[in-house]
Amino acid sequence: MKTILVAIDFSKNAEHALRYAFLFAEKLDAAVNLIWVDNTISDETVLDTIEGELRIEKKEYFDNIIQDYKSKFSGKKIEVILRKGRVYQEIAKAARHIQADIIFAGTHGVSGFEQHWIGSNTYRIVTQAPCPVVTIRSSYDFKPGIRKILLPLDSSLETKQKLPFICDLATKFAATVHLLEVYNTTISVIRKRIEKFGIEAVACLKENGVDHKIGKIDVKNVAASIIDYSLENDIDLIAIMTDQGMTTANKFLGPYSQQLINNSTIPVVSVRSKEQYKI
Repeated sequence: MKTILVAIDFSKNAEHALRYAFLFAEKLDAAVNLIWVDNTISDETVLDTIEGELRIEKKEYFDNIIQDYKSKFSGKKIEVILRKGRVYQEIAKAARHIQADIIFAGTHGVSGFEQHWIGSNTYRIVTQAPCPVVTIRSSYDFKPGIRKILLPLDSSLETKQKLPFICDLATKFAATVHLLEVYNTTISVIRKRIEKFGIEAVACLKENGVDHKIGKIDVKNVAASIIDYSLENDIDLIAIMTDQGMTTANKFLGPYSQQLINNSTIPVVSVRSKEQYKI
């Protein structure tokens, strides 16, 4: 991973996400790109002038951020990207343009007021992004490193596609991967498939020399149970898939991923399927 993109809206959540992103940048020796999207819409010249002044104000704010972080993280390349348009679309375009390896975005959670654009756009950023996205709440007091990564396994074929990215991330941070087989059915063929995926995941982690543990839980509410497990086991990062799948067995897609992102107090890294991510 060489390029990080951080979504900024100048809220407390975004600033916290920025600090978290620099934790990764330091460990991965990655360049950091900050993006702000002007999503105001106007047709009148006077409003265009106001928008221009707003962009100048934000640019000056970015300059202050850069000076502050350069003093703390010497040698790290920090760039600013200013865009205009729909927030999630422009962030996705920018990520493709700079070939970002990972995006960071702050989130309010379900109880927060969406007064800044990150609050209302986080999940759209996650689903539109061409690379993994890390979402984090401002209330999360993160540690200096990533020690434990939770990787839930369901019965979908896509669930295994988190492994290459998480293996690399765990290696960089010398983290332990907690594989969690999640069962919410008594159907034998589905349970056996999850067990098989668990065996294959263990083999992959062993092959890559990644320290790991494996657990199994039977649940009714998938998202809530994953969050409870994470809190009980002091997990630092939860890894999920985010593509909108067509199979009912794909429990971490669609509403389940949204529930995890909205309700987890622990950072969540969302990985799209059908992609191979390498750090």
